[in-house]
Amino acid sequence: MEVEGRLTELGSSLKVPNVQELAKEKLSSVPARYVRHDPDHPSLFDTSSLPEIPVIDMEKLLDSATMESELQRMHNACQEWGFFQLINHGVDSAVVEDTKSGIQNFFNLSMEEKMKFSQKAGEVEGYGHAFVVSDEQTLDWGDLFFLVTLPTYLRKPHLIPNFPPAFRNAIEAYSSETKTLAMKILELMAKALNMKTEDMKTLFEEGLQSMRINFYPPCPNPELVTGICPHSDASALTLLLQVNEMEGLQIKKDGAWVPVSPLPNAFVVNVGDVLEMVTNGVYRSIEHKGVVNSKKERLTIATFLNADLNGDVGPAPSILNPENPPKFKRIGAADYMKGLFSREPVGKSYLDDMRI
Repeated sequence: MEVEGRLTELGSSLKVPNVQELAKEKLSSVPARYVRHDPDHPSLFDTSSLPEIPVIDMEKLLDSATMESELQRMHNACQEWGFFQLINHGVDSAVVEDTKSGIQNFFNLSMEEKMKFSQKAGEVEGYGHAFVVSDEQTLDWGDLFFLVTLPTYLRKPHLIPNFPPAFRNAIEAYSSETKTLAMKILELMAKALNMKTEDMKTLFEEGLQSMRINFYPPCPNPELVTGICPHSDASALTLLLQVNEMEGLQIKKDGAWVPVSPLPNAFVVNVGDVLEMVTNGVYRSIEHKGVVNSKKERLTIATFLNADLNGDVGPAPSILNPENPPKFKRIGAADYMKGLFSREPVGKSYLDDMRI
């Protein structure tokens, strides 16, 4: 467990105003520090003619009669989109609903109660913000609660153990079920890539799982801000769950920002930078962002699976050969995470630093 000490040093985020509280002030305009001049803002053009991300059916992936064709569809989605919606995923619907209720209840708490779970100095976990590394940085219109959930020995004792019992139990069950699902997806991806399943298991079976719970309040000038700025996920695989009915995810496809309408009882699954490295660029992590609206808050929970922090990340050995040499460096997984939290997320700039 040598990594335990190193994890607490991953980084921190500067203290900035709580956006949920700002929004309660019924501001007539957005404070200057949140304003982004974005010519591609989705409210500025018609999105009705844009394509929709692929939908993959987990039941078909696990049925021998339909596996091959559905696996090819997932493979294509990971190459061409980096995103897909996953239906019939097998995660217990009661667990999902309990998790949604717990998240909604947390953000309904008083500020005093929420601050009991705030980020401590020098740490990224807890209630607050992430990736705020300078006083000049433009801020996102949103608050978050970031948690490391697996391995359990890396959990912070002042966070999950202190949750209200119903929320604690929900997060425990949700963490376990999403880890099982993520490993199933990665093993199916290995099959589609003609990669040894062992490569995926070695990297991710004892991997770091974390969750980012997002709260994006209504905004008086939604066209001037982003809930979360354009970025690719630094993890291997992300499972995004829409907690309430407000949409806001946009992904970059062929130069346009495509809105995602989450299906009921589905996860939005996306390829992260680590998986792009592991697949040697066959699967691509894609820039995406969150947008907000003037009417209602949006809540989501993103569950990230990353590599085992005691290992390293880079192209999987079983897919490399003289015709397919490595396109990315190898780097210790803990060092990779530490580098991630030390910088502002700008597009795919961190992954670009990993290229050979």
